[in-house]
Amino acid sequence: MNKLELQKKANEVRKGIVTAVHGAKAGHPGGSLSAADIFTYLYFEEMNIDPKDPKKADRDRFVLSKGHTAPGLYSALANRGYFPVEDLPTLRHLGSYLQGHPCMQETPGVDMSSGSLGQGISAAVGMALAAKMDKKDYRVYTLLGDGEIQEGQVWEASMFAGHRKLDNLVVIVDNNGLQIDGKIDDVCSPYPIDKKFEAFNFHVINIDGNDFDQIDQAFKEARATKGMPTAIICKTVKGKGVSFMENNAGWHGKAPNDEEYATAMADLEKIGKELGGAN
Repeated sequence: MNKLELQKKANEVRKGIVTAVHGAKAGHPGGSLSAADIFTYLYFEEMNIDPKDPKKADRDRFVLSKGHTAPGLYSALANRGYFPVEDLPTLRHLGSYLQGHPCMQETPGVDMSSGSLGQGISAAVGMALAAKMDKKDYRVYTLLGDGEIQEGQVWEASMFAGHRKLDNLVVIVDNNGLQIDGKIDDVCSPYPIDKKFEAFNFHVINIDGNDFDQIDQAFKEARATKGMPTAIICKTVKGKGVSFMENNAGWHGKAPNDEEYATAMADLEKIGKELGGAN
């Protein structure tokens, strides 16, 4: 996909996020929207995957370590063809296969159940090690929140990944600067994030995580990096694309009401039209 196609697809992913959380009357839109461009790039450009064969042995793996942003993952999976986009509004409903946190037993395309913060990266490191031990060439990607990396388990996993030179592992940090209690540097500052990962023997790339040119370059650089895992630190805007959600910690874990939903969708429709005019 070219940059414009990716931008259009990311906008559709954002519509799916807002629609899902509105349908659930609960959920986490802020961090799903900030990471929508990353989800889109992974599922439409970067990863070796097949929606018709979600469990194929040589597929690349993705672990959503910040599992509460499941609406973002589900919307990307739906738009990629793993299941109908029309099912997104069933998010968190009784009996739905789209629950509040990813479940590998129930949801097509989900490689690891997650939600307990800090644990997803450990699972991803294990998958990357398994690939090395089995002499397989699939790659493993994991997305963490910048608030999540306040968890100690993240650094245990990182120490191990660096020590074992897992160059098939890419750790992505969604650095939108906000967590449920406010600014991350007020709650418990993880800065400097890049220097921390460097200290654990990672190749580190800092980018604007809402810019597809920079995202593309970063993942190509990660693929070319040998002998050490890569961490991509993505500076993003929480709530990206929805005017009243952007940079607002209050939208970390809250669903829009009907009026707010209409405003949010109008914002995204406007972006879509602007992108359509760029052809």
